[in-house]
Amino acid sequence: MKAVFYDWGGINVWLFHLINNIRFDSLDSVMLAGTAFGAHQLFYIYVAILSLAAVIAVSRTPIDNPTRYRSQTLLWISTVAIFCIAYMLDGWLLGILKPLLDFPRPPLALPAGTLYIIGQPEYHHSLPSGHSSFAMLITASLWPVLNRGQRAAGMLFVIWVGVSRISLGAHFPADVLAGWLSSLIIVLTVRYAVSGTSLSIIARYQKRY
Repeated sequence: MKAVFYDWGGINVWLFHLINNIRFDSLDSVMLAGTAFGAHQLFYIYVAILSLAAVIAVSRTPIDNPTRYRSQTLLWISTVAIFCIAYMLDGWLLGILKPLLDFPRPPLALPAGTLYIIGQPEYHHSLPSGHSSFAMLITASLWPVLNRGQRAAGMLFVIWVGVSRISLGAHFPADVLAGWLSSLIIVLTVRYAVSGTSLSIIARYQKRY
């Protein structure tokens, strides 16, 4: 099972080396920045920015159109709720999967001298990548309130953070992919639940008034 779903018949390690071996001036700084922006410790900053954006967006919605105002308000409230709930569930899932699977990170799995390690080396709990998971969580949670350009920037952010974990020697590509997929599934599940609640609220409101 591991050879198929994780090793990919050797492609996982090959792809790691392909990305990790790319070195040029200032690349490390760019990759360190990607990892920094994908750190889950920044959740409180991101949720504060999101909350402020929600207040601004709702305040700019004309109140003379009650239907649009109500839908915009619910959209932004739901987005903030999805982000917070998904973050909690994602942290819970990672807290179980990482020690349970305990996959070795590249510095432990690969021979010394065959990879580049930037920063403090880590050796255990490789699957899934927490930074990649958090980056996907941010973009996927905000997706409904983003325009086309912002969505493209969000996807570039997700890729940037994921590639940075490989470039810095912290994760294999399979770890990054697992982080993306697990977080995306969580966000979609939470959005489905929250959207159902929002529709119920709207239906009760319309019935009442």
